[in-house]
Amino acid sequence: MTRILFVCHGNICRSPMAEFVMKDLVRQAGLESQFHIESAATSTEEIGNPVYPPARRKLAEHGISCEGKRARQLTNGDYDQYDLLIGMDRANLRNMHRICGGDFARKLHLLMDYTDHPGDVADPWYTDDFETTWRDVLEGCQGLLEQLRSREGK
Repeated sequence: MTRILFVCHGNICRSPMAEFVMKDLVRQAGLESQFHIESAATSTEEIGNPVYPPARRKLAEHGISCEGKRARQLTNGDYDQYDLLIGMDRANLRNMHRICGGDFARKLHLLMDYTDHPGDVADPWYTDDFETTWRDVLEGCQGLLEQLRSREGK
């Protein structure tokens, strides 16, 4: 089983969008039993809060529910629990390195590294542009799933 943890600053916009988009893609591919997918925050600011309403609405537009999701913080122990920890931007990645004590097993990555244009996932908290974030997240998750499937020969 491949265990994936998506990470952003607050775990209320980008990383839960990635979590539930990836779960949907995996479900559509009939691979649910082969993946465990969650998300977390690098900060403590939003711990316990639900997914931000505009992010929830954007997922719902595409028939994806994130019901019951509450923000939680990344811990050092998550590094051992997950095969991949995927940040939404470079600031997340720096904080992930700090929280996890480095990346000796090369598990830390950026979501957009699985696309043809590496970089940061657009942050809708500052832009209020959830459509661009949706496109980034969808493209990154599709690329990640494609790479994992080709690696496993699925």
